This record gives sequence, structure tokens and C-alpha cells, in this order.
Amino acid sequence: MDDGTRRILIIGGGTAGWLSAAYLAKALALPDNPHLAITLVESSEIGIIGVGEGTFPTIRETLRFLDIDERKFVRESSATFKQGILFSDWVREPEAGKRHRFFHPFEAPFYSEETSLVPYWLLQEPNSRPSFAEAVTIQNRVAGAKRGPKRLGEPDFDGPLNYAYHIDAGSVARLLAERARELGVVHLTGELEHAELDGNGAISRVVLKDGRTLEADLYIDCSGFRAELIGGTLGSPFRSVRTTLFADRAATCKLPYDDPDAPIESYTLANAHEGGWTWDIGLAGARGIGCVYSSDHIGDERALAILRDYVGPRLNEDAVRVIAFDTGYRERQWVGNCVSVGLSAGFLEPLEATGLVLIEAAVGMIAELFPHHGPVDAPAPRFNQLMTARFENIVKFLKLHYCLSQRSEPFWRENADPATIPDELQELLGQWRYRPPGRFDFILDVESFAFFNYQYILYGMEFQTDLSAGRSDFPNAAAAQRLFDRIRMLSEKAARDLPSHRQLVSELTAA
Repeated sequence: MDDGTRRILIIGGGTAGWLSAAYLAKALALPDNPHLAITLVESSEIGIIGVGEGTFPTIRETLRFLDIDERKFVRESSATFKQGILFSDWVREPEAGKRHRFFHPFEAPFYSEETSLVPYWLLQEPNSRPSFAEAVTIQNRVAGAKRGPKRLGEPDFDGPLNYAYHIDAGSVARLLAERARELGVVHLTGELEHAELDGNGAISRVVLKDGRTLEADLYIDCSGFRAELIGGTLGSPFRSVRTTLFADRAATCKLPYDDPDAPIESYTLANAHEGGWTWDIGLAGARGIGCVYSSDHIGDERALAILRDYVGPRLNEDAVRVIAFDTGYRERQWVGNCVSVGLSAGFLEPLEATGLVLIEAAVGMIAELFPHHGPVDAPAPRFNQLMTARFENIVKFLKLHYCLSQRSEPFWRENADPATIPDELQELLGQWRYRPPGRFDFILDVESFAFFNYQYILYGMEFQTDLSAGRSDFPNAAAAQRLFDRIRMLSEKAARDLPSHRQLVSELTAA
């Protein structure tokens, strides 16, 4: 089949499949290029896990690129605004009713051309200084007051504070599907039976269970954990990282609000427990809750008990869904004429909402590297190199949340064992004893998190960076204090002036 058309076939729908379809259709100007064709085939039998999902601020640029109106997105995906993550009990167990909390905001620490506030915060008295996030950004106060990050009437995807969303994954997939079809993507319903290889080991065609056969130049595997093409057909090895990240289960549920006008948190709640942590995400009509845990440390019954204790008597245990996963990624995510996107490429547990970030990174690279002619596998080595580096760097960042804990349970003590900490992270932790993380510690093109994200986790987890021996190298303490005071004043003003989170979502939905 060589009629001059370059064909892309996406196997699987969901967020990964439909985001890939819509993004590629827009990036490759599908309506204006009749020599290109994009087809997506999905099964009507396989549902989408819709328990509330967090996103990263990059999603706003993706939606803007796709020309999706923010009001429509909020309305049709049950979206709410996410300004970061509030971590409870990660440093130590609660005792005598006292709990340790810290906030990881999306907003970068405030700075001026003359003064970085980080060293001056580090040099303050630990017992009397405010938390790091409270000291260096107004977002800590705004999110804590359940305020939105913007006002109604401000431009789509813009506002005074950085933000992402909490979403219902099934609703988002439907919205992306609508946009993809508008851009010329052909949608087929069917279930994959098997794929056939040619003499060179590339996929020659796929066969559906109803007997239909489909051929393409490039196949994109969005079949989820099943990884039907990249794993099942092509056998790309899976590299597990469970010796570093222990969690492999999540017991999930949805909980409607008692009051439909109840305030909505403007961040993800991440509450540590003996064998992992529990997420709590506020959507417009319900909370999505999930108990993440390591089956090597607690069993399913104990996880259900933890979820029951967290949710209370309103938990419908019959509706609880246990999802099993293995943290890791494909060693080669692009093999021959097949590239994997989403869960088929890898999964690194729900912490810090990296699932959609990895989809965005992969499809952005496919669009940029897309071979309009010549060998379709030409970009594979570069794609694999960059995606592997991105996965490895996320593993490093996620491990940071666990390895600094002072909790006494086996799960947490084993996470603090140096044998489970990546060598590069151990080396950086050694350097950060004497200086804060900086931009030269990271190569941005393969990072999902910036140096200041590391600062928020480090200093939220009470990591000690000792600058006392070089105190004289930081002579601008008075100017720094004026900035700290200004941030506090602006925080109070923003918490008064910005609309409540519930009000913002309601007004956008109504608009």
C-alpha cells in the first residue's frame, strides 16, 4: 500500500490516545495535508479509570495549542484548579494531635535581580521562620484559603498564579476525541486481535477481532498497561523501578460532597500512612480518593482499612476499585514503526501527577521528530534516549519525597535505605548539604521538574542545607527581609481579593 499517503494508526483511546490524535492532527496540519492520515481505533469494551486525576501546568499550553476554550474544558471535564500539593505526615507520624504539613506550590519562588531569597531563608532561625513555601511565594496563602488562582474575565489559561487542573479522565478523553475528529482524525471502534510483522520485524498490519485489517506507516500504542503492540507484539523489555519506588497498588473511590456548594480545595492532598499515601482530589461534583500502597508492606485488607479510616462511614466499599501497577518503563519506547505513549510506555505511580506530563512530552516529541518521508524509525534512537532520561529523572524526583522521611514504619525506613536511592540523587543530596539546588543541576529538555520543585520538597521535608560558614557571603539580609515582608503582604491581599475556588469554577461553568 504505497499511494504516497503517510498513515498514522493509534491503537487505544483514553487520554493518551485522544491527546496523541488531537495533538498530532494540529501539529501536522492534518486538514491541510491530504497526504497525511490519522486513524484511532478503540475498544468499546475497555473503560477509562476515572477516579480524579491531577495535571501539571504544562497542560494549559497543550490545551491552548489545541484551541480548546478554557471555559468549555472546565465545564465538560468537571475540572477544578490545582495550585500544588499539600503533604501531610510525610516527615513524621502524627503524635498528640500534631501533624506536619508542607506545601509544594506551582509558583516559582519570588526573586529579584539583586536577591535570591533562598539562602536568606536558610540562614534564618529554623524554629521561628515561616515554612519555605509560605516565605517565598504568595500561592501558599492563596491555596490554603481555598481561593482560585485567577479571576473570571482573565484570558484563557492565564492568571496571576501558576496552575493546573484536577480532572475526570473519562470526560477529558471525550473532549479530546471531539477536538481530534474536528481536526480530521478518523475514529474506528474495534478490539485488537493481533498484529503481524513483516520480514524486517516491523508491524505490517493489525487485525481486529471482527476480522478487519488496518495498515499504517507509524503505529502508536496507547493500549494502556496491556501494551499490546510495544510489549505483546514487539517484546520491548519493561524496566521495573520497584527497588526504588515501592508502591504497586491503589484502592480508589469517589465521594460526593455532602453540600453541593461545599468549598473545594485548590490543591491535591497527599496524606502519608504506614505503607504509602492517600490522594484526595476535589472535582466539581465529588472528591476522588485513592490509597496508594506497597503490597510488600501492607495487604489489600489493611489498605482498605486505611481508606475506610480516611473516608469515614460514607465509604461504599462495594465501589472501591483496587488497581495494580508496576512502576517502570519500556527500555525502548519506539521500536521500528511503533511508538508507545502513556501507560504502554511506562508508569511511575500517581505521586506528583506525572502521567499526563509524560504523554505531553512524548507526543510533542513525536510531532517534532515526525519523519514526513524516509525511514519511519529514524527518530527512534533519539526519542528513546530522551524519554528514558525523562523517566529516570522523574524516578529521582519521586524518590526524594520518600527517602528524607523520618517515619519509623518499615515502608519508610526501607525508602531511606541508601541502597534504594539512585546514585545521582545521593550525589546531589550530598552537594545540597552545603548549597540549595540550582538550575545547573538539571538539563531542562529531559526534566519535568525544575530546581525550585526540588527546593520545595527538600525544605518541606526539613532537609538541612548549612550556609552558616558562609554567612558573610550574603550581605543583603535587609533587602531580603523587605522582600519577605512584601510577599507576606501580597499573600494577604491576594487571599482577600481572589474569588473562592468554588465560585471561580461555578462562574466559569455557567459562562
